[in-house]
Amino acid sequence: MRDQFPFAVARVTRRWRKLLDERLKDLGVTQARWTTMVYLQKGGEGLTQRELASLMAIENPTLVRLLDSLEEQSLIERRPCQNDRRARRLFLTEDGERFMDDLNARAQALREEMLEGISDDEIACALKVFQKIMVNGDSQK
Repeated sequence: MRDQFPFAVARVTRRWRKLLDERLKDLGVTQARWTTMVYLQKGGEGLTQRELASLMAIENPTLVRLLDSLEEQSLIERRPCQNDRRARRLFLTEDGERFMDDLNARAQALREEMLEGISDDEIACALKVFQKIMVNGDSQK
């Protein structure tokens, strides 16, 4: 059973993302773009590009391309940082806020469907297991 666990987690993750991608297809954004938007909203607006790259665990040049495309779609804006003239802080635009409201509503509907018949206690147990796995993984560094 233990040898099947990582594959089961990967299958659930792929299925979840595939279904969410299908529900977001008409919004005209790739998974990388909507994931960036989610990190920006959850991580707190006003992050610098470097902070967001660190939060997302991706390289800054990769993030710059994503941010450029999101800015072209008028979903985010870069504003000068008052403390560091070289840095730019990232914010959702009004269109970006509306986009995230729509995305979050669609994600919530999918979450409810995918978690149908699973109790809060079972979810809490699964989260506790994942947390322990992450701690174990961090100690392997």
